[in-house]
Amino acid sequence: MHFDAFDRYHDTGSFIHRLDPRVKVVVTVAYILSNALLPDGAWTAFGLAWLFLLFASALSNLGPGFTFKRSFIALPFALAAVTVLFSIPGSPLSTFHFLFWNLTITDMGLLRFVSIVVRSWLSVQMAILLVATTRFPDIVHALEHLRVPAILTTIIAFLYRYLFVLVDEVFRLLRAREARSAAAPGSRSGGSAAWRARVAGNMAGQLFLRSYERSDRVYNAMLARGYTGRLNTIHPHEMHRMDYIVTVLALFIILLFQLIGRI
Repeated sequence: MHFDAFDRYHDTGSFIHRLDPRVKVVVTVAYILSNALLPDGAWTAFGLAWLFLLFASALSNLGPGFTFKRSFIALPFALAAVTVLFSIPGSPLSTFHFLFWNLTITDMGLLRFVSIVVRSWLSVQMAILLVATTRFPDIVHALEHLRVPAILTTIIAFLYRYLFVLVDEVFRLLRAREARSAAAPGSRSGGSAAWRARVAGNMAGQLFLRSYERSDRVYNAMLARGYTGRLNTIHPHEMHRMDYIVTVLALFIILLFQLIGRI
């Protein structure tokens, strides 16, 4: 297994692909931050933010439905905010009984919940577009150019590069468990739920120990090959005039979202 299997990059040679990765990282962070700062119910600003996203998707040649279909992964996480339906004061819309509580959905709670879902949905789509149009090593190097602490970029880079090693260790443990859990034909292998929980706990501990030992060997091998604490790249990542123009224009448009959302 190779780490490219985890990569979600799609090379279409588009205008967005050719932009410097620093531009895409800065615009993505600004876009997500803008969505988080917009007031609840700023539907016009949310709509314009979505149009901005669709325009960027069109420039990437990935198709209008590329980010849309993949963005639904964020909806289950957005449900974590369901409690705002009952905790925000406002005019009651509906009341129902749940276990030992009488819960009342308010209009302000519903407004806050829908706004959170929209924010999450738009932000996830922009993050998907960033990953689809920028190679992961380029994102890491862009973070380095943007003065993100080196310890964070190094951890992210190593996690990406050696994630396949961790997955390989997991498969080895699973094969070992299957080899020690024989069963007669027609019956289920293994024991009770408590037995399975104990085995899963032991596997997690073994995975930690193996990963720690493997990381120590990898680090020593890197030191023997001249590693100095910085990951080098053959790509210079030079900013051109078009990169500066796109950055200023995109940030100006995102700033307009804030102004429109507060009118």
